[in-house]
Amino acid sequence: METGTGRNDIMAPQGSDIATSGQPPLLQGDGSETEGTLRLVGDWTIDTLKQADQQVESILQSNSGFEKLDLSGLAMLDTSGAWVIIRLLRGLGLKVRDAEPIRADHKSLFDAVEETNKTQPHSTPQPGFLLSVLSQTGEDVIEIYKDIKILAYLTGEIVLCLLRSVVNPRSLRITSIVHHMHQTGLKAVPIVALMSFLVGAIVAQQGAFQLRKFGAEPFVIDLVGILVLREVGILLTAILVAGRSGSAFTAEIGSMKMREEIDAMRVMGLNIIEVLIAPRVIALIIALPLLGLVANLAGLIGGGMLLWAYSDIAPTAYINWLREAVAINTFLVGVIKAPFMALIIALISCSEGLQVGGSAESLGRRTTAAVVKSIFLMVMVDGLFAIFFAAIGY
Repeated sequence: METGTGRNDIMAPQGSDIATSGQPPLLQGDGSETEGTLRLVGDWTIDTLKQADQQVESILQSNSGFEKLDLSGLAMLDTSGAWVIIRLLRGLGLKVRDAEPIRADHKSLFDAVEETNKTQPHSTPQPGFLLSVLSQTGEDVIEIYKDIKILAYLTGEIVLCLLRSVVNPRSLRITSIVHHMHQTGLKAVPIVALMSFLVGAIVAQQGAFQLRKFGAEPFVIDLVGILVLREVGILLTAILVAGRSGSAFTAEIGSMKMREEIDAMRVMGLNIIEVLIAPRVIALIIALPLLGLVANLAGLIGGGMLLWAYSDIAPTAYINWLREAVAINTFLVGVIKAPFMALIIALISCSEGLQVGGSAESLGRRTTAAVVKSIFLMVMVDGLFAIFFAAIGY
């Protein structure tokens, strides 16, 4: 840059008529132009973008009082160069009309850049806390209403499938039911037995520790027997099945929905409820009570072994006291709740799978929702059963 001669010379890029060093030019008037005019020459394209941006930055930092832009020496221009020139104009406090002469092909680029700047999204004010709570509550109510409609529809369709199977037994897919019983029932036995064993032992240890102060350790057997058979055994089993098999149902059906396999099955004339939903529901209704029996047995064994080691209660004494403490209705309460919990898990998991969209994010969100909704409804149903059985004295 030369000083004292009334002009600022910033060299043009290679390929322009006045190029000497390959850098984009920004030249002030050479005496024939009006003072305060900045002249642009050379190619302003993506290839010279870095140098052009550096030159524009230096001009803006120098606070030069340019009032006009001369584009007569501008050779090639693309969108990148138009962005840089618009940035220069704004930094100088000028408009596009202050740059001339503008060729017709260059004007379309400037107009496109200006239009893009006009359509930038506007920030919306954040709603207040109360409004956000009310809005979220409304959305949740609508979501619950949609879930109820879907669950009612699936329940009705499954009942129709069972009624059709009475007339036409071949419509009941026994192979699929056995497969899902193996997946949800037999393969879940180890984890259900282990967890119930540990929970039974923990309940026995805590009960013995607290009742030892009152010299009532034998009554821990009553506590373990009633709690495991009536509540903990089946509820813990249902929660494990919801996390293990319920999420698998949602992921399987959701993946088929994402790959459009369900649409293909509909085109082939297959009944989705009969092929995909009913076998899973029936298999889980059969498997969960059986898993509940395994959980009850493992919980009682865990409590007995803990009391044998912790309180010196012999296994024979434990069994004899347990037979006196536990009635048949205590066992039946847990068994009666099992099919209802299985129905909740299967219906919610399958319904969430059918609502999966076309993205992996939707699949993950629906799988999580299936587990959370299933556990919530199971705990609520368990509480309702507890109130009901207490009211009738059973």
